[in-house]
Amino acid sequence: MTVGPPPLQGLKVLEFAGLAPDAGAKVLRIDRHAPGDSAPPTPDMLTRHKSSIAVDLKSAEGARLVRELAKAADVIIDPFRPGVLEKLGLGPDVLRAANPRLIYGRMTGFRRDGRYATMAGHDINYLAVSGVLSLLGRSGEKPHPPYNILADFAGGGATLFQGILLAVISREKTGRGQVVEANMVDGANYLATFPRQLLKTPMGDQPRGENVLDGGCPYYDTYETKDGKYMAVGALELQFYAALVKGLGLSDEDWVKRRNDRGTWSEMRGRFESSFKSKTRLEWERIFDGTDACCTPILEYSELETDADRGGDQRPAVTLRETPCLAMEQNVTDASIRGQGPGVPGRGYTGNNLVPGQGGEEALSNWFGWTKGKDFDVENGSYVLLKSKSKL
Repeated sequence: MTVGPPPLQGLKVLEFAGLAPDAGAKVLRIDRHAPGDSAPPTPDMLTRHKSSIAVDLKSAEGARLVRELAKAADVIIDPFRPGVLEKLGLGPDVLRAANPRLIYGRMTGFRRDGRYATMAGHDINYLAVSGVLSLLGRSGEKPHPPYNILADFAGGGATLFQGILLAVISREKTGRGQVVEANMVDGANYLATFPRQLLKTPMGDQPRGENVLDGGCPYYDTYETKDGKYMAVGALELQFYAALVKGLGLSDEDWVKRRNDRGTWSEMRGRFESSFKSKTRLEWERIFDGTDACCTPILEYSELETDADRGGDQRPAVTLRETPCLAMEQNVTDASIRGQGPGVPGRGYTGNNLVPGQGGEEALSNWFGWTKGKDFDVENGSYVLLKSKSKL
């Protein structure tokens, strides 16, 4: 099947922070400059398909460079606390006055107008004040934070990305960009709409860790196997539960009729635990694979990376059959499913740091036709626009 270019190809994004641009947009990251000839790589590993320029934003020349770049950009991403870029003369009123089509994406952790607006925070703090963290954890234990997936990436980055795409669609109709604001508190809270509403129903009105979907129910939980590995069980519906009990060899204990009786859940869990501990994970896979028991192995990334039979090849998050996103695996032949292009080093399992300024000269040449020494230069580690360059 012949495929077209990635869906966001040609979109120019100036980024102070963001996600991997696997949909084909040209992303130029603006890094803080480090005085001298060389700068260490930044800790950010989400650098696929990106270039960087190092800029001293506190200098007049650095701010002037960003303003010039913004004149030709489609999107700018601001990850700072409220008011930071405005103080540097790089706020949306300034940049959008020069480029009305510019979409100015702003990401904060806390709400911009809330009591925590000026405070520092991390994923765990945004989950905490959103209420989401209160839902996570085992019964009788303190709330347990997950990896920084839920607020940082899902509630934050993915939500802002959605807003930017909505603004792109709107711009096709109006010809104008707009300011797009997202924060990790509201984003995480939006993702938790269903469990939040379950708190007022019998399915979720018990204390943390004692409900159907939070580890309280024995047929929606994880179990250790004989070899110290784990299986995941999600047999909520009657027919799935019956298949689970059959596979565990417990059909003769009348559990199907008693599955909704919370008074039996402790006993049921004990029977499930002892049964799962009697066989290895591989043995349980052989029993449950191909069934409707909703019982699957809990795979580790080390397995997915090295065992081709485990289906661990990293793919674009969404499949666009005619204009697929960029591939992560190398030597891909089915581009409409696994992405197009040469892939990336590390196959999506290993991140690669980006040195401030890496690929910057090429990006400025490709974006604007600029040449170092004529249109811009690097002075004391910072990219600057030459004074003779008054406009793009």
